Formats: sequence, C-alpha cells, structure tokens
Amino acid sequence: MITAPLSVSSNWSFPTAVRFGNGRIGELADAVRSLGAAAPLVVTDAGLKDLFPVQRTLEVLRAGGLRPGLFHDVKPNPTGRNVAGGVEALRAGGHDLVVAIGGGSALDAAKAIALMASQTIPMWDMEDIGDNWTRADTSRLTPVIAIPTTAGTGSELGRSSVITHDEEHRKVIVFHPRMMPDLVIMDPELTTGLPPHITAATGMDALSHALEALSAPSFHPMAEGIALNALRLIKTWLPVAVADGNNLEARGQMLIASGMGCVALQKGLGAIHALAHPLGALYDAHHGLLNAVLMPYVLEFNAPAIDEKLELLSRTLDLPHYCAAGVLDWMLDLRGELNIPPTLSAMGLTDIDEEKVVAMAEVDPCAGGNPIPLDRKSLLGILQAAR
Repeated sequence: MITAPLSVSSNWSFPTAVRFGNGRIGELADAVRSLGAAAPLVVTDAGLKDLFPVQRTLEVLRAGGLRPGLFHDVKPNPTGRNVAGGVEALRAGGHDLVVAIGGGSALDAAKAIALMASQTIPMWDMEDIGDNWTRADTSRLTPVIAIPTTAGTGSELGRSSVITHDEEHRKVIVFHPRMMPDLVIMDPELTTGLPPHITAATGMDALSHALEALSAPSFHPMAEGIALNALRLIKTWLPVAVADGNNLEARGQMLIASGMGCVALQKGLGAIHALAHPLGALYDAHHGLLNAVLMPYVLEFNAPAIDEKLELLSRTLDLPHYCAAGVLDWMLDLRGELNIPPTLSAMGLTDIDEEKVVAMAEVDPCAGGNPIPLDRKSLLGILQAAR
C-alpha cells in the first residue's frame, strides 16, 4: 500500500500551499511574516482556547516577536453573529492576518471573518447560488493561515464556509474562490488530544465528503480519483486513529484524507449533506455525526444509480464482495466498530419536524449533486428510514 512518507516533513500545493509534518507549528511565526503581517488574530472555538494546540500557537507567535490576538466566540455550528463578532475583534485589534485553528467550525468561521473584514455587503449576499460570489470586494482581503486540529471537514483546503443564519435557522454555504487559505499547516501532533468519539465523527465526515463526491453525477475525473484515494486512506487509518489517538501515522494519514475529501467535494455533494445541514441548523447537532448516521440510508437509496462506481470502490478498498452491497456492509461494520449511533433517535434527535427538515433539504445546494434527483417524497423516505 502506498502511503505518505510521514517520517519526514513535506511541502506541496493543490493549489493551496501546505506544510505537512510533525512539529511544523513551530514555523508559524515565519509564515505570518512571509505574508507581510505582524499582528495576527487567532480564531478558534471556546472548547479549544485553553488547550495545547491554541496555547502552542500563541506561544510560537509571541516568541517570534508578533502581536497575536485571540477570538474564540465560535459555536460548534458557527453563526452569523460569531462571524460578526470576529470581524469586530479583527478591526478593533488592528489585526492584519487570521490564523484559523481548530476543527471545521473554527476554520469556517475564521475564513468568513477574513472575507467579511473588507466587505460592505451582508455575508448572506454571497451565498453559494449562481454568481453571488462576484459581489465581493477582493481588493484588500485579509490573508489566512489554516491549522486543522481535526481530520474531518478539510475546510483548510476549501473555498467556502458553512455558517448558520441566525434569524432563518438554516445553514448557508458562503462561497468565494479567494476564501481558500493562503497557507495550511498540517501538524499531526496538534490532533492527538482529540477524544475517540470526536475522532470517529470527524473521520466519518471526511468519508462522507469523498463518498458523495465519488457518487455525484458531474464529470470531474481528477476529483473522482482523489475521492477514491481518500476513501482508501480512511478505511485503513480511521479505526487506528480512534483506537490509538497518539498514533501519529494514523493522525497524519487522516489529515491527508480529510484534505483530499474537501478537494474532491468540488465535484458535488448529495442527500447526506442536504439533510445534515437543516438537522444541524435546527437542532445544533454535530455535523460529522449526522453524516455518519445518515450515510448508509442515503447509500442504499442511491445504489441503483451508482452501482458501477460502488463496484469500483469495493475493488479499490479490497472488500470481500465487489458490489454495492459490499460497500454497504463495510460501512455498517465501520460504524459499529467506531460506536456510531445507528439512527438519529439513538444520537438524541427524537423530536424532529420532518416536514421542515425536508423542505429545507430540498432547496439545499447540495441536493442538486445527488445521483438520483431528490424531491420531498424521497427525502422524507430517507429521513424516516434514519429515524
């Protein structure tokens, strides 16, 4: 099996510049200076602010003679108010760069903060619909360095942020090509403190990105190849990372797989995300866990339209059976091994407004990437099966 040479550090771009390797957080101050900045704003979430990854980040920045600030008012499902608060903190502190550190929530919020710091229009005007992104003023964007501490969303390599609209209680995908961070530091040592259940949920999020990208009917052969390799890495390394959180090989491989999943999802997403977005917005549930619970029900629904792709996937993963059923069996076995709840009710969502969720899912941008066209009846059927 081909794997990355994790015993050494390496740099690559695709097109984001990535510095990968253990201990590379130590290069952060030099990286900030290379982008012409001196007063970075570190953006993270409240749960991470006092822990090693953020404290080490602040230590490196201060030791490098820089003047960092810290903003940590970011919810697990970041909101418009979180972004507005971050913009206010950036402006008030005279900050000239954003260091985004954390999981997908912190990274999404940080990218949106950097984008909105120079805008005069509402963030919602840049929702990922049509050419809304052209409304943005890109003449003086704040640069971003992204440092993931989870292997899930891959947001460090993405061109969008998922932000909950406070008044409308829906998740909005804010998109602009220039939202992609200027530099990514992937340091496996910063992910070792992640608890097993969060490692599992975020890893399944990465799996959902790669699976839905592979399944999407659009033509993007490069993204499809990346999705297959991400799935191969996840099959091998996610169980290891959950079982032994200090295994740096597994942590590093999952960081790579997560980033690859994000790169692949430009090919499209589908019903998993279309349903997870309203469920997360309405009930403030963990996005990766929602994806993990919904995944087999969506796969079973889509299987007739993607049987050839699932056969290819089953061969790539060297499963016992080269067919759609073989992929579904693997997925169910993996969920069981990782202690993922089998249903939405088992994860605590027992009182769901089905009609509202389905109505929101039907108009979610991800719904259009499903290999079988979605309507309210089909979405309701998937949701009820997952209940």
